[in-house]
Amino acid sequence: MGDTPNYIKSLLIPNGNKPRGRRVWSLDLESIWLPFFTATNLQNDTAIPLDALGAPLRLAYAQDGSVKFSKSGRPVIRVAKPIADSVKLVRENFAANLVAYAEGVAQDNPKGYEALQKRASKAGQPIATADKKNMDKAIAEAMEKSMAEAEAPAPEAPPQGDKVAVTA
Repeated sequence: MGDTPNYIKSLLIPNGNKPRGRRVWSLDLESIWLPFFTATNLQNDTAIPLDALGAPLRLAYAQDGSVKFSKSGRPVIRVAKPIADSVKLVRENFAANLVAYAEGVAQDNPKGYEALQKRASKAGQPIATADKKNMDKAIAEAMEKSMAEAEAPAPEAPPQGDKVAVTA
């Protein structure tokens, strides 16, 4: 059985940093992605255009060239395409590395991996059973409520426009 690489161990240690700002793939653009891509550009690992690093947030435009607005009336802001594409590449590679690591551990210790999966499945069974029972109950209650509402007589509308002739 091999040792866990440090880069995997570091993913599992809380660091307490909670950046705030525009997020791309759930990570802060300004404090994580821009420094990372600046460093990768400096090391010639990426070639993200400087204008994308310098102005990573851009107005979105409609096909006719006008500024796009959301339904709430705010202008739509997008991440510059070179940065968005680079984040996508990192995300895809990250997922592939996680899968490769898990497959490597499973190949190095197939009996231990399978045993742990079985133990985890057994430990989770009471939770899954309780969730299913509660969901079935909630669905049944919602169905009963819907049926009762559908079968209830419609409330009578108050008369409209009835005029009473008043004679003196």
